[in-house]
Amino acid sequence: MDSAYLWVKAFHIVFVASWFAELFYLPRLLVNLAMVPAGSVAEHERLLMMSRKLYRFGSLLMVPALALGLVLWLGYGVGRGPGTGWMDAKLLLVLAAVAYHFVCRRLLGTFERGTNRRSHRWFRVYNEVSVLAFAGTVVLVVLKPF
Repeated sequence: MDSAYLWVKAFHIVFVASWFAELFYLPRLLVNLAMVPAGSVAEHERLLMMSRKLYRFGSLLMVPALALGLVLWLGYGVGRGPGTGWMDAKLLLVLAAVAYHFVCRRLLGTFERGTNRRSHRWFRVYNEVSVLAFAGTVVLVVLKPF
């Protein structure tokens, strides 16, 4: 196996796992923001600051994760050829994760503008979507079921 391929694969995994850490934790911060009592300005601002920084950091991690994935797919042919239906499903989950990332930003914007109308319970359920996407992606990559 080509040494460069293994380095690309290793860094792809590192960046994907790091990006997903943001996707796991940012919605949890949104749960906390939804629970801030009216009048707790300092707590609200602290959580907003943490959320903004985490989103920016996650965005920076997402770019190399996606770029390295493209190198593996297009450059090394991973997931191309017969018996690679798993890659089509994985790519759908990747697109869903990217969309989830941007929806998190939109939801954060509702707290910044003071227009959030969703409950902390809604955000708790929303928080689980990234876990399902991550688990589904790992299962597809490891098991290659179709």
